[in-house]
Amino acid sequence: MGAPIAVGGGLGTIALLLLALFFGFDPSVVLQSQDPGPSLEAPATSPGEDPLRDFVSVVLADTEDVWRELFTRMNREYREPVLVLFTGSVQSACGIAGSAVGPFYCPGDHRLYLDLDFFRALHDRFLAPGDFAQAYVIAHEVGHHVQALLGISERVTSARRRLDRADANALSVRQELQADCFAGVWAHHAQQARQVLEDGDLEEALAAAAAIGDDRLQRQGQGRVVPESFTHGTSTQRVRWFQRGFVSGDVGQCDTFRAPSL
Repeated sequence: MGAPIAVGGGLGTIALLLLALFFGFDPSVVLQSQDPGPSLEAPATSPGEDPLRDFVSVVLADTEDVWRELFTRMNREYREPVLVLFTGSVQSACGIAGSAVGPFYCPGDHRLYLDLDFFRALHDRFLAPGDFAQAYVIAHEVGHHVQALLGISERVTSARRRLDRADANALSVRQELQADCFAGVWAHHAQQARQVLEDGDLEEALAAAAAIGDDRLQRQGQGRVVPESFTHGTSTQRVRWFQRGFVSGDVGQCDTFRAPSL
């Protein structure tokens, strides 16, 4: 893996960045005169990966705009995460992770870790193509950051230590589905403020949520489904909770921990 480099983009420049991505000019030209924004660490990339890196930075900046406003309404301060792009493997405060782990958030260092190869797998292996499918994945990991800032992650970690494996997995499912709901909340407010969705975009996000449900992944990988081993939720559950966040735009509607059924 190449040495990480720090890159950034200006908050409040979403429209300009989107124009840059769609029309092919270098977003850094736009960003040079802007205030520092989302923090991004990335390995050296090939020219073919540069648009993907720029896209990820744009989505991260948009999540920051939305969550900063929502936290202000809750009389809280939103602290931006750092997004780390990697290929192969990466060292985090949560340990060393390889490509098989997939995207993850580490509350120990408040970083979102995304393997660039995962986005290709999302298209080729999981059959969930499209920019908004990728945006959903990023927004889901940002949802875990929101959980950390609200103290939810710490409470879940503490509770899981006192449970047997099946119950700990069930609690993990509720945490993951809440992150899906938070991703939907972001999409709701991004659409309301900036009309970011085009025809088919919502369907791309729902397809991605369904593609990485525990039941579908287990059926594809081992030919059978073992519900007690689920840690993220079924395809139906992941779609349902993303939709709940998207339709309501209300963080309060994402309390999976008190929901009688998922």
